[in-house]
Amino acid sequence: MDKSKKTFYKNQAETIIKKLEPRKMKGYYCENLKEAEKLVLSLVGEGEKKIAYGGSMTIDNSEIKAKLENAGHKLIKRENYKTEEEIEELNSLTINADTFLMSTNAITLDGELINIDGRGNRVCYLIYGPKQVIIVAGMNKVVSDIPSGIARIKNFSSPANTVRLNCDTPCSTTGRCGNCLTNTICCEEVITRASRVPDRIKVILVGEELGY
Repeated sequence: MDKSKKTFYKNQAETIIKKLEPRKMKGYYCENLKEAEKLVLSLVGEGEKKIAYGGSMTIDNSEIKAKLENAGHKLIKRENYKTEEEIEELNSLTINADTFLMSTNAITLDGELINIDGRGNRVCYLIYGPKQVIIVAGMNKVVSDIPSGIARIKNFSSPANTVRLNCDTPCSTTGRCGNCLTNTICCEEVITRASRVPDRIKVILVGEELGY
């Protein structure tokens, strides 16, 4: 990435971080994913903590989970819970986790988080439950406003995810939203405009293009 774009990302992130403050969300900026991984470890803290996570290509393509385990934290591995009974147990463990890790589908220049979910479990824990939520998001997720964010998710993030998940939806073959209902992964649209609990939600903006 060229120097000018790096400077642009840093300046834009600083603007968003200032907007997060009155929304009672804490913002951070890291130039790259390696810096973000170190920051996550610092925010999780010392001593054994229970860590849960939502589906995220940003998290999956990092070393965050491995580094947390190496630091002695207990990782609640969602992929190990498959049956209906196991998923009930997973939900109970996750809602009581010390930290929930995720990315966000989009974030506005004014600091609003925009997420669209299928089952709603990811946005559920963003809204309520775990003691803290740490969001790691590349600067490619930044949008001008809420309508732009929803359009980005429906015409870029969701189609890419349907291909990854082998979903039988119109967008998986056309690459654009078909406003479908059958087999849709776009069931819950959640806008987080503020946190009721100060600094519970921590947003790490990364000066790279990460995830969908």
